[in-house]
Amino acid sequence: MSTPTISYKNHRFPPQIIAHAVWLYFRFPLSLRLVEEMLLERGIVVSYETIRRWGRKFGAAYAKRLRRKTPS
Repeated sequence: MSTPTISYKNHRFPPQIIAHAVWLYFRFPLSLRLVEEMLLERGIVVSYETIRRWGRKFGAAYAKRLRRKTPS
């Protein structure tokens, strides 16, 4: 049984930016506003609410992958 692929259709930002924002939020103890500021420093204007929505939509899949990759 294969895992469903993540669909980035109909999103304004490229998948790499979405993936990076969600990864930052779930990998490190950062608030949504801190992730927003970090992206802004790199010239990416995105609101913390958008990052929250991405976390709700894509977060479970990313968190599952992160848990699998972390050493015991």
